Amino acid sequence: MPTYHIWTLGCQMNQADSLKLAAGLDRIGYVEANDEHSADLVVINTCSVRQHAEDRAYSRLGRLAKRRAGGASFSLAVMGCMVGPKTGELERRFPVVDVWARPQQFDPILELAAPPRDVSLGELGASVAWDETFGTPTGPTAFVPVVHGCDKFCTYCIVPLRRGRELSRPVADVLAEIRHLAERGVREVTLLGQTVEAYGHDLEGEPDLATLFAGIEEIDGIARTRFLTSYPKDMTDRIIDAVADLPKVCEHFNIPVQSGSDAMLARMRRGYTVAEYEERVARIRSRMPDVALSTDVIVGCPGESEAEFGETVALLERTGFDVIHVAAYSPRPGTYAYRNSPDDVPHEVKQERLQVIERLHAASSERINRTLLDRTVEVLVEREKEGRSTGRTRGGRLVHFPGTGRTGELVDVTIERATAWSLQGHALGSIPLEAV
Repeated sequence: MPTYHIWTLGCQMNQADSLKLAAGLDRIGYVEANDEHSADLVVINTCSVRQHAEDRAYSRLGRLAKRRAGGASFSLAVMGCMVGPKTGELERRFPVVDVWARPQQFDPILELAAPPRDVSLGELGASVAWDETFGTPTGPTAFVPVVHGCDKFCTYCIVPLRRGRELSRPVADVLAEIRHLAERGVREVTLLGQTVEAYGHDLEGEPDLATLFAGIEEIDGIARTRFLTSYPKDMTDRIIDAVADLPKVCEHFNIPVQSGSDAMLARMRRGYTVAEYEERVARIRSRMPDVALSTDVIVGCPGESEAEFGETVALLERTGFDVIHVAAYSPRPGTYAYRNSPDDVPHEVKQERLQVIERLHAASSERINRTLLDRTVEVLVEREKEGRSTGRTRGGRLVHFPGTGRTGELVDVTIERATAWSLQGHALGSIPLEAV
């Protein structure tokens, strides 16, 4: 049987796209290979949000080109956010690639796969993108895209130019896919969108994220619902109240702030002020005092002064996030910032600021994690290895504990050790770590 291997870079949306493509390839008779060296079809699902992600894709393409030149026989496709209306330069640089496909554009790759049996590719391509009937989940958790694209057009961001404008999936389609996943052993679903609270604005009757939350409550087998990524201006009281009130929805928000400076937020065209952001955080904490909060920060954007960076540090210190994802600004061709704002913060300054935020994150995360010492938390076991189970709390914290045979189960674990990065403990009824 023909084989395939998909290498995925970037966000959870890309991971979901790769799973959709894999489902389509499975449907037409392909089987997944262990690695690219044993695959008849190699697919690279790319990310262009950061230069580092693009560089990794270029490196992999270079290695694959050498393999092809050395006589290896395989088909090669590139999909994802690096592929856009101006792919000509990439095509000239990497003639080894057989097919280039934009995000969620599955048909060209399925056609390249040359299915060994009679399947209508046009019909299949639409099914892979929207139909829940293909594919089998590989574990107890799954990503479910609910709104594609983005209408925000922040000055630094390439996503709207690669993934297009916001397009919500119908409520019935989303819930049907989740029922399909639940029937196949999935216990936790994460609803995905570049700005997930934008869901439903373009649908008749304007359902929202809270509508989906309520529908998932009625699906047997699903124990937890997560969602990301949030956008402050779209986060309504109704959505916050749904997270607080509905038992399956995890009390965990990932709300990118990007900067703690109003002047920088305005230059980024983020559409909110620091005060508005903090008001949303306060509203969330008033309803859920033990909520877990994550955020994203970009340092070294064009024109960022020491004072503006200091405002970001101050915001992060007073807010006390569980997790801070930080990245140094990377110019993206095609964006407003690339066209209009010089990349004027030196590389070494970006790296210094990056390290400041990373240290702040480690301290904040460890401080919050240590509040869980001697407490018992609910953990969904996601994987097992060498006699140890690993899973996450409702707040998304990583937990390790001895014992196997629990994948997909909700286990009560008493926490005995805490670091910035994870928690360790023992399941109720098992032997504490100190006695092992």
